[in-house]
Amino acid sequence: MRQYKIIVEKHPDGYVAYPLGLKGVVVGQGDTYEEALADVKSAIHFHIESFGEEVLEIEPPILEAFVAEAGV
Repeated sequence: MRQYKIIVEKHPDGYVAYPLGLKGVVVGQGDTYEEALADVKSAIHFHIESFGEEVLEIEPPILEAFVAEAGV
């Protein structure tokens, strides 16, 4: 089992989740945090099954992810 860094965003109409470090676009959604996380995990499995293990070959790997806010 591999570990993925997943961003979960809360929006007025629900949650959106997406992994970092995969080739291609993978998104999950749900009414709750847990539903969005479960949906994106399912989407990751499907993405790997559809496009093969090479979607995991991201160099360099993402070691940490941060969320920052800045006024521009």
